[in-house]
Amino acid sequence: SLLSAGPSRFYDAIVVGAGIQGTFAAYHLAKRGQKTLLLEQFPLPHTRGSSHGQSRIIRTAYPQDYYTAMLGEAYRLWAELEEEAGTKLHRQTPMLVLGRKDNPAFQRFWDAMQRNHVPSEALTAESLAQRFPGIHLRGGEVAVCDHTAGILFADKAVKAGQDQFQRNGGTIRDGEKVHGILPGAVITVTTSQGQYRAKHLVVTAGAWANRLLAPLGLHLPLQPLRITVCYWRAKAGSPPGLLEKLPCFLGINLNGEKRDLYGLPAGEYPGLVKVCYHYGTPVDPDHPDQPGSSAPDLRILQDFVSKYLPGLEPEPAVQERCMYTNTPDEDFVLDRHPHFRNIAIGAGFSGHGFKFAPVVGKILCELSLGEEPSYDLVPFQISRFSSQLKAPCKPPN
Repeated sequence: SLLSAGPSRFYDAIVVGAGIQGTFAAYHLAKRGQKTLLLEQFPLPHTRGSSHGQSRIIRTAYPQDYYTAMLGEAYRLWAELEEEAGTKLHRQTPMLVLGRKDNPAFQRFWDAMQRNHVPSEALTAESLAQRFPGIHLRGGEVAVCDHTAGILFADKAVKAGQDQFQRNGGTIRDGEKVHGILPGAVITVTTSQGQYRAKHLVVTAGAWANRLLAPLGLHLPLQPLRITVCYWRAKAGSPPGLLEKLPCFLGINLNGEKRDLYGLPAGEYPGLVKVCYHYGTPVDPDHPDQPGSSAPDLRILQDFVSKYLPGLEPEPAVQERCMYTNTPDEDFVLDRHPHFRNIAIGAGFSGHGFKFAPVVGKILCELSLGEEPSYDLVPFQISRFSSQLKAPCKPPN
């Protein structure tokens, strides 16, 4: 029977969720010599979660020092994975932070970049127009260029991490949904295919995290959001090379928007640029396409593109969707379960976690093994949410 206690049912560590964060947690555990199982509810590769697509921005520019502190190691570990996998996972390209000089959110970026000595330069609207003619700033807006930035090849990165995990002896089981977790000194994980046991567990289940954590007495304030990912082409008659010359950018409260907009050269569709709004529509992750949830972000994007990127067609050429899982403060959750200390949780990456995955995976590996983590995790602790804990439920008989 599937439940027979064969040797492949016992592991040192189990990771639930094979997006980029779970993949790197499993990768680090396997590198540490832990016999590790990586479980994924959907057949791989898939587009149901938050790690698919061909491109993500990596940047050192962050208003919070605790993120900047992780990025040096993140760049090193991305390069290490590239070398191990023998495949290119990253391309350097500058990133512009765009905003008004007098905007406090923009000012926090600029101050942090100077404080942390991020290789950067400030550009006026005039100097920006000369260097990057495709971007038009409006009155009072300026740009700061992060020279460390670049593009990560997302799908390739997930696959490279999973391949290296398996080369280090790890096991992946996809199309296998977790139905229950029974905590203890040895944790039992029940799936659609049977049961597995391990001394250590990492939960990196994205928008599905609370379904696994609620029976363990934990309810995190996570909001899954559907994001409209839009790709735009240059207008006929635009200057040749307009798209090739566009860098990555992050627009801070531009065009009167409370939330940021961002864009990057689109590897997935040659001749198109990816521009997105950094927020979306609340969604049930199992039914992301419910009727009636038409995207207000599309109108915001069209208005932004027509004003700031006037060389692009005002209608997107391609629309896709992605999912964010947001916390109220948009900081991650990286912590141990308050009652079950051999369960580590990585959640709430709020649409900006991909670039950190090699470091997040290392931290989750350390947490699950009961070690002192490499970074100060105060900003990421579960205890910052006051009402997250319920009494742990009785384990099923």
